[in-house]
Parts: sequence; C-alpha cells; structure tokens
Amino acid sequence: MLQVEGLEKRYGAVHAVKGISFEVREAEIFGFLGPNGAGKTTTMKMLATLVRPTAGKALVAGYDVSTQPDEVRRSIGIVFQDPSLDDRLTAAQNLRFHAMLYGVPSDVAVARVKELMEMVELQDRLQERVKTFSGGMRRRLEIARGLLHRPKVLFLDEPTAGLDTQTRMKIWGYIHELREREGVAVFMSTHYLDEAENCDRIAIIDHGEIVALDTPDGLKSQFGGDVITLMTDDPETLLAAIRERWPQLKVRPGSQGQVVVETAEGASWVPRLVEAFVHHIQAVTLSRPSLDDVFIKLTGRAIREEEASAVDRMRLQRGH
Repeated sequence: MLQVEGLEKRYGAVHAVKGISFEVREAEIFGFLGPNGAGKTTTMKMLATLVRPTAGKALVAGYDVSTQPDEVRRSIGIVFQDPSLDDRLTAAQNLRFHAMLYGVPSDVAVARVKELMEMVELQDRLQERVKTFSGGMRRRLEIARGLLHRPKVLFLDEPTAGLDTQTRMKIWGYIHELREREGVAVFMSTHYLDEAENCDRIAIIDHGEIVALDTPDGLKSQFGGDVITLMTDDPETLLAAIRERWPQLKVRPGSQGQVVVETAEGASWVPRLVEAFVHHIQAVTLSRPSLDDVFIKLTGRAIREEEASAVDRMRLQRGH
C-alpha cells in the first residue's frame, strides 16, 4: 500500500526528513514512533500530498505522491492531530459534506454512514451538533469520516493525543475492527509507547531518520537481557556507586528518577544489588525490555509526556 524510497524534506537549512525508506503492506497497522519534532507529521504530510517532497519517491496505493496527487487523495483517508470537524454542523451534516466532496453517491453514503456510526457507537448522536461532543466522540467521528469513501490507506496523526486512557483503548478497538472489516492499511504516528504496541510493525524515527524498524517484539528482542529498575531517593549517588563497584554492568538513569540496570541475568543480579546498596534502594522491579527501553538505547533519551505539543498539553488540561 505504501512504498517509500529515500524520501526527504528540507525547509531551508532545516533537514526535517532525511532520506527514509520503508513499505506498508495491505491491511497492516504501521506505526511511526518518535518524539514531537522527529519528522513523523512531515512524513505523513508528504505521503498525503499536503507537502511536496524535496527528494525521493513515494507511492501510495500504487500512485506517485508527486506526479499523481489527485489519485493519491482519492485513495486515502486522514485523521489529523488537530480537530478538523465543523462543530456548527451535526455529525450527519459533516459526513454528508465529506461524501459530496469525494463523489460518493447519496444512496451509498446513507448506508455507509449508518454502518460506520454504528461501528464507532455514535449512531444515536447523528443529528446532534458536533460542538456538543466530547473530545473522544469527535475523534471517533473523524475516524468514521476518514473511512466514508472506502480508502485503501488511512492516515492517523497522533489519533488519541490528549484523550483519557479508557477512550484511547476504545479507539484502538475501532482501529483493529476497521482493519479486519475494511482491509484498510493504517499508517499512524504516535509518541505513546503503550499505543505503539498495537501496531504490526513500528518504525522508530529520530531527528528525521529511521533508526529501527521491526515488530514490537522484534524491537524488544534486539535489546537483549533483562531490565532491573531500582527506585531510590538519590539516583546520582546510587548510579555512581554501581558503576564503581561493577563497571561491567550497563547502568543508566531512568526516565522518572530511577536507576536502570541492563543485564542478561537479571534474577541473579537483583539480590546482589539489594545486598550491596540496601540503604539506597527503596524498591526493585525485574522485567523484560519495553519499547521505552528500546527507544532509550537507540536514541539516548526517553519519550516523555512533556514532549507533547502545546496543543496536546492544552487538551490534557481540559481532560478531553
């Protein structure tokens, strides 16, 4: 569904996307994982023909984004990170307007609207104005709108940004359902690590470059070994002490003030660490590597909630 080769985007001296290459298969959920500013949205805009590439080639459903933009646009659906519904119109009016723009026959549109609104559980709100909808309801309506003309590829730009955990889980249920029912390929960007676990494959992007691409389990298997997380009220002292005593251990600061030890033999190292530093350690957890661990190993830093955009933070403060 997507074939990308050497895709680049420059804005003057800023090299936003640096020659990336990947493909997305039919009915696959493909995730772009990275912090804000990594190049996720710029890549999506190029693939959706909203921004022209500086170099490279991209085919969407077999059409070239540079030379066949109209054909590409007919083949895709988009759910933007920021709201794009007309909140003065009803849900039905928003959907009918979209159907008209895409040339969907009225009888087909009526049946399609009914089907999609039932899928996103908004069938009882069809005649209500969008301004009365919560943030989660608006996102569900946007997903329904993006599917109305039966696209081959659905682009989701941070689809659950700013939504509460329960709503995010519900939206992911819809995404998996539409993949099964519609056979649509889903290309989504996110900075939520737990959300990326829902993808069939993930490309980790940082500073405009793809630094890893695999399934979630495949990425974590590259990490190797176990992760020991030590809770402490003095992480700098504990970190220095471990490095001095066991310089062979891989040890680093955690993303939330912990000390993290990476080792192939976690179970045997836990009692040794606790015995040696019993007065510094408040709690210990032993786990397999997470996507957060993988991202830190590849980029040297964590994806943190505070890296969300200003708009995203405003949404979170409103509780939508």
